Amino acid sequence: MKKLFKLSTSSKYSKLSIVISAALFSSTLALTSMPALANLPAQVDGHMMPSLAPMLEHVTPAVVSISVIGTHKVPQQNIPEAFKFFFGNKGQNNNQAQQRPFRGLGSGVVIDSDKGYIVTNNHVIENADKIMITLKDGRQIEAKKLGSDAKSDIALLQIEAENLKEIKLADSDNLRVGDFTVAIGSPFGLGQTVTSGIVSALGRSNLNIEHYEDFIQTDAAINSGNSGGALVNLRGELIGINTAILGPGGGNVGIGFAIPSNMMHNLVTQIIEFGQVHRGILGVSGRSVNSEIAKAMELKTSQGSFIEQVMPDSAADEAGIKAGDVIIAMNGKKIKSFFELRAKIGSIGANKKVKLTVIREGKNKVFTVKLKQDQSADITAASIHAMLDGAQLENDTKSQAIIIEQVEQNSPAEMAGFKAGDIITGVNRSRIKDIAQLRDYLKDKSGVLALNIVRDNHSQYIMIR
Repeated sequence: MKKLFKLSTSSKYSKLSIVISAALFSSTLALTSMPALANLPAQVDGHMMPSLAPMLEHVTPAVVSISVIGTHKVPQQNIPEAFKFFFGNKGQNNNQAQQRPFRGLGSGVVIDSDKGYIVTNNHVIENADKIMITLKDGRQIEAKKLGSDAKSDIALLQIEAENLKEIKLADSDNLRVGDFTVAIGSPFGLGQTVTSGIVSALGRSNLNIEHYEDFIQTDAAINSGNSGGALVNLRGELIGINTAILGPGGGNVGIGFAIPSNMMHNLVTQIIEFGQVHRGILGVSGRSVNSEIAKAMELKTSQGSFIEQVMPDSAADEAGIKAGDVIIAMNGKKIKSFFELRAKIGSIGANKKVKLTVIREGKNKVFTVKLKQDQSADITAASIHAMLDGAQLENDTKSQAIIIEQVEQNSPAEMAGFKAGDIITGVNRSRIKDIAQLRDYLKDKSGVLALNIVRDNHSQYIMIR
């Protein structure tokens, strides 16, 4: 029986040799008449043999190996009452979870060499206490987690290093089934490995791997440890982040899934700006159009997102979308299913505008929708400073400052003295206009810091360290 797996990062191994099948990129050269050779020549009849080596020499330095150390909760086995004393848990709950140390391996991609930004999967670094990055040239550097989004399985790290290489992002919306792909990562801890294939399918969803799914499917070999690695096109541009596989026992059978680069970029941009994902929400429920729905609603298409309900005062309601509408495109790009619509909307930030093409009463209509914020977003600013953990920060573009929308009870932020409604305007007499600027300012600072806040129209300072 086949099962779905996120790419495991718990392997104790990590390095592979680079293997590329030249057969996938065969030319029109008449090689059938030539005798079999152990080593193919660089040229045949004056024509260069096809090779991905030049592109890979440029791209592979931007793909890194990630190793993590941390702890996670493991449910304690039921132990008979009479034996609890001998297991050191006398008087404790029989089902109490225990903290167990773990080590994990994965991959990552440098997307900004100047700022040291590395993108990977959330499940690679989840619960990690220490994250180490190994570059292709052998350098090992400890990384800082800037933020993550478990629902889409994306995480952003940062390192301080010189001479980094980055991968240019491609527009994943332009991918077609049949386009060539190259997967780069560190499966089984063997080290950097390259495999090749094609785009097998697009818009894969409803796989129950993540909450928001809009995967690229590829037959390029992907295995445990490839999580967070790069899926690139033949120009060496990033088209996806390798995330999961479908196969018996977690092994590769040529069915791998990657998060599209556009989706990743939208989420990472929000993490950089806010320290977390400010997910946009449309405010509808529905299902994917199938032949039965198409027949019942007299539709000329059997693909799209059928809207069953529009929530009152939601973004969709305010834009004029109604129950019974069928959304067939977003920003001019075709929407095949409700799951694809949810994933694409879920990766776009709050307050962003999108154009939705809708079929209503047999006619196409276009609605401009301003997305509202999903209130289920995590409340944390720990990636900016430990003493801000538990504070929900928002950029106020009007006053060019940072508003603390909410503070968790008993959190480090509350204990430091922050309150909901506080406005952060500066640090150590330096003007701060937004969250990204605050993070950059605090990154290299140590010792006591004075945050200038405005509370009830009065200016004051809160000391953090």
